[in-house]
Amino acid sequence: MDAKITLSFDEDVIHGAKLFADRNNISLSRLTEYIYRNLIENNYKSLDELPIANWVMQVAEEAPIYVRSRKPNAALKAEFYESRKKKK
Repeated sequence: MDAKITLSFDEDVIHGAKLFADRNNISLSRLTEYIYRNLIENNYKSLDELPIANWVMQVAEEAPIYVRSRKPNAALKAEFYESRKKKK
């Protein structure tokens, strides 16, 4: 059974993802589901375990650093809406 969710992404990311989905004859929803399904089926325990394309590792000067926010959800939401106001 399908369930609906709401996600927020940078407009450039959404545009690129839509183009990719169109080129591959798949809806953006199914593409997103495919990506999440791969994440959960491979039982990744952390972001460090996610596969990174070889070319990314070749051009990277140092190991990737993932920054996780420890802010409360309310603060993250306020920060998100502030960033949207600045873009307009």
